[in-house]
Amino acid sequence: MYNNESTICAISTPHGTGGIAVIRISGPQAISYTSQCWKGAPIADMASHTAHLGNILFADGQMLDQVVLTIFRAPNTFTGEDVIEISCHGSVWIQQQIVNRLIEAGCQAASAGEFTRRAFANHRIDLSQAEAIADVIAASSRAAHRIAINQMRGAFSHQLADLRAQLLDFVSLIELELDFSEEEVEFADRTQLLNLANQILDIITRLAQSFATGNVIKNGLPVAIAGETNAGKSTLLNYLLHDDRALVSNIHGTTRDVIEDTITLGGTLFRFIDTAGIRHTADTIEAMGIERTFKKIGEAQLVLWLIDGTNPPQHLAQLSTEILPHTAGKQLIAVVNKDDCLNNDQRQAITDALTQLLPPDAQHIFISAKQQTALTQLQNMLIEAAALPEADESQVIVTNARHYQALTRAQQALQRAIQGLTDGLSGDFVSQDIREAMHYLGEITGEITTHDILGNIFSRFCIGK
Repeated sequence: MYNNESTICAISTPHGTGGIAVIRISGPQAISYTSQCWKGAPIADMASHTAHLGNILFADGQMLDQVVLTIFRAPNTFTGEDVIEISCHGSVWIQQQIVNRLIEAGCQAASAGEFTRRAFANHRIDLSQAEAIADVIAASSRAAHRIAINQMRGAFSHQLADLRAQLLDFVSLIELELDFSEEEVEFADRTQLLNLANQILDIITRLAQSFATGNVIKNGLPVAIAGETNAGKSTLLNYLLHDDRALVSNIHGTTRDVIEDTITLGGTLFRFIDTAGIRHTADTIEAMGIERTFKKIGEAQLVLWLIDGTNPPQHLAQLSTEILPHTAGKQLIAVVNKDDCLNNDQRQAITDALTQLLPPDAQHIFISAKQQTALTQLQNMLIEAAALPEADESQVIVTNARHYQALTRAQQALQRAIQGLTDGLSGDFVSQDIREAMHYLGEITGEITTHDILGNIFSRFCIGK
């Protein structure tokens, strides 16, 4: 059980005025403390998972608000403790007054994530499920929501539990042999053990590799908008975001720092990054911005190379020597802007130059950011370029960097164990590597953890969750 015997309370709905707000109370004294503020049917007599109309009273007996009280009795609650939820009118003042009354009655104000932490401590959920709850709340696309719901239901936890059980059987056989080392008894067929270890390694590797997709789904596909000064990068960013996010000017070098924002297109979250225009400059601040531009291009998975179509193709060739080396291994779309100022001969000359300059898998398109022509086609190109593999509801995709790091370490430990089995290494060394792999898998679900890790994870939750 959770070692803190206090009873906590917090507003669980977002801050601000709305139709209703929900105040949550959890702990061993939830019923008795709430009863001190309540006028209605006796809370102690209420059946679990029922809702009741009544009043919350000030300390002097005056009515504070008419509310609906819902009771959930331990242990079949989210936290594993007695839980009460009070649905009151959405006035910020009313919400705070009810919390104050509960604190006067004996409750303590909940810290960030404390309800979920109690659910974990009382074995209602494991640590990966707890983190999935935060992901569900923060989901900004359908795909991110689906993955978080799948993890919250325990799909990832069940798969990890199965892997740990197999590894435990594996290490038990090896360690049993060590107890009978003098008799030279062999309980485990080394070939079967090697096959099992390779099967488990394949699963862990697949899970670790899924992080590349999961990270994009959760945090957005990073798209760098790069190019020379005054090519229309900020205008394009503002269109894609449907907001005047970046300052637009005819003056060269207006954008000197990186501007980032996200938007969902075609069900995929994109993180667009407007960068400083690339040119040779003696301005120290602008030069720093250009240096950050190249860094962001390196971090992006997709690069929109924005080109001023009114410049001659020879200028394009010169600029490509500064841009293209930084796009190696990335998806690249060359976006020729100011198409409204071009004739067919100019378009053909630029197309011929791009055919010579761009890698074979790169694409190009002519647009006018100012006149907003061909921008829908560009959006469709972005959606197609960002196409993520379809995943059914039973498939586990890793989205958490902490999980990815633990899987990578488990993968390395298991690889050492496989190498040890292949080389005929002593069982105690192989056993040590297998137990290390189990340790890292246990870190994901919270079977192995520390107070610092828990504090770091739950501090990221909102108050009231």
